Amino acid sequence: MSTQTEFPSDDPDVPHTSKGLVDRGRRERAWEEQEPGERLTAWLASLVRDREYGQLAELRRPRVRTNTRIRAGWLDPDRREVFEEVAFLFAVYHRGAVRPSYGFGSLGAAARRIGGGAGRGPNDPGASRLIDRIVSSRRIPWRHLQHTVARLRSCDQAPPDWTRLADDLGRWNDRKAAVADGWAVDFHEPARTGDSAGKRDTTADTTEKGTTT
Repeated sequence: MSTQTEFPSDDPDVPHTSKGLVDRGRRERAWEEQEPGERLTAWLASLVRDREYGQLAELRRPRVRTNTRIRAGWLDPDRREVFEEVAFLFAVYHRGAVRPSYGFGSLGAAARRIGGGAGRGPNDPGASRLIDRIVSSRRIPWRHLQHTVARLRSCDQAPPDWTRLADDLGRWNDRKAAVADGWAVDFHEPARTGDSAGKRDTTADTTEKGTTT
């Protein structure tokens, strides 16, 4: 007897079982073709879309080995700590959210969006101090990364690209990758004409953060 999940069909002429198996096969192939970081982002986004607030709350419990946190690490056993901590950062940003935000740009580019009316990024003293501490750290500066994500949330600005963040942090100690240097460049990059780095970007980050009642 098959134990595969059957998906309902919108077409009454197509048997539920056959269409369900086809849909399942397509989803499984799409999942298998994704890189680990993409799988992590897709799974985390599904928690927000499906209103899995309990699991998201579990991810926000630092240093507690919950089932949800362990599952995040299983998506790439070679980078278990990185995936678990990125899941934590994702959950911190999405506290109370009703739609997932996939983010865009590196962590350095995201930090450039921190600030207010007096200035953002390099023109915001707090953001400058924060990025300086991050890029000068030999070890992954999880506490400062959490502060960055929390500030982006409070400023109503898009987060970094979560898939890229996981990949970057997985190469933090790779000198050839020079992740920290790249973040510093992205943060201090001279503003372009019409630069909207300090504005809420609703085009690059198509799934914005919402609030619950």
